[in-house]
Amino acid sequence: MGVEEEFLVVDLETRRLTPLAQAMLDRLPEEGFAAELQRSVVETNSTPREALGDVRDELVRLRRALVSAAEPIGAGAIASGTSPLTGVEGHVITPGERYEYLSDSYRLLAQEQLVCGAQVHVEIDDRDVAVLAAQRVEAWLPPLLALSASSPYWLDEDSGHASSRALGWQRWPTAGPIGPFVSAADYDRTVEDLVASGVIEDRGMVYFDIRLSAHVPTLELRVCDSCPLVDDVVLLAGLFRALIARESESVMRGEASRAERRPALLRAAGWRAARSGLEGDLLSPIDSRPVPAPRLITWLLDDLRPTLEALGDWSVVSELADAALRRGSAAARQRAAVALHGRAEDAVDLLLKETRAG
Repeated sequence: MGVEEEFLVVDLETRRLTPLAQAMLDRLPEEGFAAELQRSVVETNSTPREALGDVRDELVRLRRALVSAAEPIGAGAIASGTSPLTGVEGHVITPGERYEYLSDSYRLLAQEQLVCGAQVHVEIDDRDVAVLAAQRVEAWLPPLLALSASSPYWLDEDSGHASSRALGWQRWPTAGPIGPFVSAADYDRTVEDLVASGVIEDRGMVYFDIRLSAHVPTLELRVCDSCPLVDDVVLLAGLFRALIARESESVMRGEASRAERRPALLRAAGWRAARSGLEGDLLSPIDSRPVPAPRLITWLLDDLRPTLEALGDWSVVSELADAALRRGSAAARQRAAVALHGRAEDAVDLLLKETRAG
């Protein structure tokens, strides 16, 4: 299991985004760190690990290296879907043929791509099983988005949503639910047709909520905001791995899916999670009825308990979930920080502190 985390780079004096990503990368080893489309975003890539404790250690190691590279040049790294202080003016695209293509082809979308996500990769060797399992897992992803929601602010305003990143991301041409596909060959044909259409350049621009990796035998979770607290990333990784394990086994046994599969309701559930985070209702993966988020997360844990126990992850995941529900979403914590003195800078300081602490 591997994790990619994206971080926004901020000026420690102004608390605003700053295009110092490359200056940070120049101070870091090549392995584990990478540039992104915007020069104010840096990505980390963990080494694959099996145990959740080892995943956490790896993420903390990468975060500490990132912070150590940022602070001497007056910068900080924040793990959040957006920054509380975000203006698109003056931000520049990272040099390179691919990024120049994105900028030329997608214009406003590329300019406003000042957002960060956390992606989790879980190994699965059989691509036919992977495609079918991915579609069964789709309905269970909105609760994971709610757990990660950390982007209430956009363009210096409160968006009214817990994840403004998730809403903005839906503007990309391939974003949204996966499928329906009947096999890996069906999936591959569709990807090939998307590339041939000219709407996307290559397989890497398939932005389904859950997708087959273009390079390694994994399923990749793509709905989540970056999380300031590393424990929330570990929680998401544990839940996603359990969902993949359970639904893969169900596919191989020929069992019917219990979950909602209609695209319109999947999109509605994703919107509801982006709107509410952990502080409102989510839609049930089974019947699409509204359920208070804490109750639905608790039910999801109980539903996954046999699989989590089989993986040896129950104790860690249940403790992390309880802690996440007690403290609320990162979106709510940012709003609380701003409410104290009416300063968005205080929310940035909170994100700097939580990201630095791991």
